[in-house]
Amino acid sequence: MKFLHAMIRVKNIDESMKFYTELMDLNRTGEVKLDDCTLYYLSDEDGQTQIELTYNHETPKDGYKNGNAFGHFAFEAKSMKEFTEKMQKCGYKYIYEPYFMPEVNMYIAFLKDPDGNEIEIMANE
Repeated sequence: MKFLHAMIRVKNIDESMKFYTELMDLNRTGEVKLDDCTLYYLSDEDGQTQIELTYNHETPKDGYKNGNAFGHFAFEAKSMKEFTEKMQKCGYKYIYEPYFMPEVNMYIAFLKDPDGNEIEIMANE
């Protein structure tokens, strides 16, 4: 069995697309228009992992509620310093600043996407 993608609903597709393509460097790989929503597929640099952003045409005014079962998406950056600089230029902030986690021998940090989903950034340097 092969894992294909994880899906999240987004309130503002433009903000979410900017976050995931410009900051997280995901590539837009497909779009499917359905009667009640549009599905946007984004993939990492090697095409192995995908996120599906679902934009419902009748999105609740306040967006969606994140349940307590979902934790976060994790991404590996080449450099925490370079990612931090890019993140700040894009206008985002960490909710947990970078710190070294000896148990995994990496630096980690957390921020949120435009819909409040937690994003973990991991890097060796």
